[in-house]
Amino acid sequence: MSSKKGAVILYDTTLRDGTQQEGISLTVKDKLDITTKLDEIGIDIIEGGWPYSNPKDEEYFRRVSKLELSHSRIAAFGSTRRAGTSAAEDPNIQALVESKAEIITIVGKTWDLHVLEVLETSLDENIGMIRDSISYLKSKSLEVHFDAEHFFDGFEANKDYALKSIQAAANAGADAIHLCDTNGGVLPNKLSIIIEEVKETISTPLGIHVHNDGELAVANSITAVEKGVEYVQGTVNGYGERCGNANLCSIIPTLQIKMGLKVVNPDQMKKLSIIAKEISELMNMGINPSQPYVGSRAFAHKGGLHASAVAKVERSYEHMDPNIIGNDRKIVVSELAGRSNILSAAEKMGVEITKDESLRILESVKTAESEGFQYEGADASLEMLVRRNTGNYKAPFVLEDFMVLAEKLRRLPVSTSEEKDDDLLSEAMVKVRIGDNVYHTAAEGNGPVNALDEALRKALRDYFPRIDEIRLTDYKVRILNEEGATGAAVRVLIESTDGKESWNTVGSSTNIIYASWLALIDSIEYWMLKSSTSNPSS
Repeated sequence: MSSKKGAVILYDTTLRDGTQQEGISLTVKDKLDITTKLDEIGIDIIEGGWPYSNPKDEEYFRRVSKLELSHSRIAAFGSTRRAGTSAAEDPNIQALVESKAEIITIVGKTWDLHVLEVLETSLDENIGMIRDSISYLKSKSLEVHFDAEHFFDGFEANKDYALKSIQAAANAGADAIHLCDTNGGVLPNKLSIIIEEVKETISTPLGIHVHNDGELAVANSITAVEKGVEYVQGTVNGYGERCGNANLCSIIPTLQIKMGLKVVNPDQMKKLSIIAKEISELMNMGINPSQPYVGSRAFAHKGGLHASAVAKVERSYEHMDPNIIGNDRKIVVSELAGRSNILSAAEKMGVEITKDESLRILESVKTAESEGFQYEGADASLEMLVRRNTGNYKAPFVLEDFMVLAEKLRRLPVSTSEEKDDDLLSEAMVKVRIGDNVYHTAAEGNGPVNALDEALRKALRDYFPRIDEIRLTDYKVRILNEEGATGAAVRVLIESTDGKESWNTVGSSTNIIYASWLALIDSIEYWMLKSSTSNPSS
């Protein structure tokens, strides 16, 4: 049993229930990497998968024992024995034993509807399946948990049978019984009442496993803890089938920070935001920026009045200190900003500005955003705007002129099938001033933006030999006024990297090439600033 007896025990099922979310598919290495990260944030039990269901999970259990985990214990998941057979002969039960997992979690039916119409067996046989499966696994000296599937729906439909089901699990020796809201529709007050009745029926430690179909999974998990439930199941970032499972990234700080229950140590709590993001990358799902606690917008302040208040008293518009969970306060600069937003942003950049400069910058932001720029997702462009509006910034280079040509070459003899994209040619010419010198260069590319990029680099390379460290990793175009059709204004967002850091820039114009050029210039100039190469002699 867990060493945290009497405390809340965190039970993560990201690797099993979380992978049932549409669009998620993990390799064995992914699952092992996630296991290590869950251990880092102090998860007590990690449900690794269902070894009988697929070869990938079998392989996971063969390899996970070789991981050097500092805290977490591994659970294998499976179902009760089949109707009409014995637990000793059931291949699913045998796969659980062979997994060598420290904990075995068995799921069984507690809703008579599922027993009669899904399993298509008798109510008594289902009770026998629960009892026999747990008894057999306990005879192997294993720690056994029982997931009472659809328990809350079953309780509402046939309370006596639902209670009889978990009583059978308790009598068979289950070490913990997890009450499942599998359809995710129970309300907190109803859940609370049912848990109280369950505690009058059995003394076995209880767990909670809820889904988020009613947007109540976290609330229901917290309510269950308030009613004395010891085990809390959930997934990182709330991954799971349909609307997802209870989100441990919200449950953990709520229990510890809001309710004063120690579930992880401070260093583990500090890793919560970064681990949530790292796991989202392994899931290839990204992370919802508006996700509570760990999202990038969780502590973002855009309104001028809000930013001004937070600058004076942080808790005036924040429910907690974001640093506790490894997140950051973010002051967003936009047309809704006030002077406090600008001052805060400049301080974070390490730029000292005067009151007059802050007002000038604020007006520049508002003018630019009225023309289609947006700085919320383009911090590098925002920093360049701030610096260009101060009196002590000198640009490392200045664009004098540029021209772009696009040509469709045709070969003879001509046939439609012979025409290829290779026949398209773009050529750009740029005139750039560096100090007192003007450089006029030309370059070809597979598109106008690529050609501009190549021509600019050609002009800068002698003075800035490290220019080729920069590469574009993403390029997005958004039409701002659809009614303008092909003459509409566009916003271009560029993501760049030098292999060490990434940054985003923005440009806007009715001319997509010029919008791209503006974003491109910001990207290169920002890199020069940050890499201390803005001085040609470096």
